[in-house]
Amino acid sequence: MDAFLISLVMVFLAEMGDKTQLIAMALSSRYRPLTVLVGIFFATAAAHVLSVMAGGFLGSLVAGPWLQFLAGVSFLFFGLWTLRGDQGDEEGIRRGATPFLVVFWTFLMGEMGDKTMLTTASLAAEYHKAIPVWMGSTIGMVAADGLAIGFVWILGAKLPERRIRLAAAVVFLAFGAWRTWSGGRELPMAAWLGAAIFLAGASLILFRNVFSRKPIED
Repeated sequence: MDAFLISLVMVFLAEMGDKTQLIAMALSSRYRPLTVLVGIFFATAAAHVLSVMAGGFLGSLVAGPWLQFLAGVSFLFFGLWTLRGDQGDEEGIRRGATPFLVVFWTFLMGEMGDKTMLTTASLAAEYHKAIPVWMGSTIGMVAADGLAIGFVWILGAKLPERRIRLAAAVVFLAFGAWRTWSGGRELPMAAWLGAAIFLAGASLILFRNVFSRKPIED
């Protein structure tokens, strides 16, 4: 049950403000909400099967404190990624095609390599429970996108992406810090140094546009 609930909550948070949520909102403005939700469900279920398989393989190679430590570092990375945000990509939405297939393939392609897939893989590696993680992550994904679709359909409004993304990032960073500390308390200093270098490099890459901004000349 813990694996199911944690997977549901973490993937729900990871999807908030993500590019696939923006894709869901764009699709819901063109097709019926039910069609979009069904397409998202099947696309997510298919994508997260791959994530669970990859996570299960990783979990069989790494065990004990190292696994918890690496999972924590990955969640810190996801927190930074969430804080940076994504831009929506509406490529692949074509007129005249079957709505379900358009939604399915557009969402599946948008999900490939996304942080929700990587979050699912990390959870599968840590908990060694493929079915609960897969179910939780799929339901969490559909719930997050369903929330966005509901706002568009009922209120004709756009979700406050920046505030939601910030809240989700804080939860990810707090969860990742706790996981990292719990697993890494007995690990050598080299592990912490490697994690620090990785996160520093990831920050430079994710926020390179911020760091490269030129100062405004008088």
